[in-house]
Amino acid sequence: MAVSRKDPKGRKLREGESWRNDGRYSYRFTDIRTGKRRTIYAQDLPELREKEKKIAKDMDDNILTDSAIKKMTLNILFERYMATRELKETTRINYIRVWNNRVKDEIGNIKVVQMLPSHIKAYYSKLSKAGYAHSTIKYINNMIFPALEMAVDDDIIRKNPAKGSISDYGRPAEERVALTISQQEKLIDFVKQSNVYNTYYPMLTIMIGTGLRCGELIGLTWKDVDTRERRLNVDHQLIYKNYGDGCRFYISTPKTDSGIRVIPMTQEVQKAFEEQRKINFMLAKDKSFEVDGYSGFVFTAKSGRPLMPYGVNSVLYNIVDAYNKAEVQKAKKEHRKAELLPKVSAHVMRHTACTRMAECRMDIKVLQYIMGYAHFDVTMEVYNHLGDRARIENEIAKLDSMAVNF
Repeated sequence: MAVSRKDPKGRKLREGESWRNDGRYSYRFTDIRTGKRRTIYAQDLPELREKEKKIAKDMDDNILTDSAIKKMTLNILFERYMATRELKETTRINYIRVWNNRVKDEIGNIKVVQMLPSHIKAYYSKLSKAGYAHSTIKYINNMIFPALEMAVDDDIIRKNPAKGSISDYGRPAEERVALTISQQEKLIDFVKQSNVYNTYYPMLTIMIGTGLRCGELIGLTWKDVDTRERRLNVDHQLIYKNYGDGCRFYISTPKTDSGIRVIPMTQEVQKAFEEQRKINFMLAKDKSFEVDGYSGFVFTAKSGRPLMPYGVNSVLYNIVDAYNKAEVQKAKKEHRKAELLPKVSAHVMRHTACTRMAECRMDIKVLQYIMGYAHFDVTMEVYNHLGDRARIENEIAKLDSMAVNF
């Protein structure tokens, strides 16, 4: 017959429960996942029984109960998650850099089993109040969410506390606005006629005519350019970053297979490349500068080094600034309001190129290929933004012509 054990208050203790001389209660059990014996403690019997219920539920749900797992922090989980991912080295370094700078000391030390949705939402709210863009917070969430999802899959936690937490935190992304046809013509015309900036005319023509990303543009070598067949080979990009060994140039492959493509040249783009070759020859630019085995870059600084990403943007900012100053003076003389150009970056040039192609009703799949978009919805976003008044009026005019024919 089993011996009935009781605590000092006369309450019957269950199997595995004990009352200790220090006044605490304990419960010993076998972890079914590890086979190890474990002990938990509580100040009173009701508290101990609540802990027992949780352990029983964890076991029923196949949740890991090993003490090392219970002590796992979000930082440790992220390390485990990164070990499971096959990533480009540059992407991996970026993830780790952002994590160390933004997450590690904020919520990284919270134990995974104690992580609540409120922890993550409070963290995102803090980033939002600090002025971070929604895209930045989303980038961080794209690291936190899958790491915690892995914890769910490994039976460490029941549900992902990051699920549905991204909401609308963060500063909304600035709407990508393409130059109008009139603005584009004014910009290109100004550069072509300028004694200061006319050497950049071929580059701007190529940017508008191909829609290249900034890294793809500055990474172009003459081996990628076939003016005879009028084809442009895009299979890499040039980046300038510090990956732990100081800031320097790196050759990087596109993030997705969609970034690898061959872009046909228009006659205008073909002529621009031929003109750029002449400019490089006349300025006797050094072709020997090498980055990860690549040399003979199309667009270089006076030193022969490839243009830096911020160098391209700096050129565009200076051109627009010079144009606007000249336009203000001209408008004063002509007693009219100045028609200023907006701020133009390499990204605006790419978006403008894509918009011009879409306005020509280029086949949407062809446009997606030329731009190197991995996702169809990005291309559709461009089509959906074609809402300028001139285009709307032209479309309505088509209805008038149809009505005449009836």
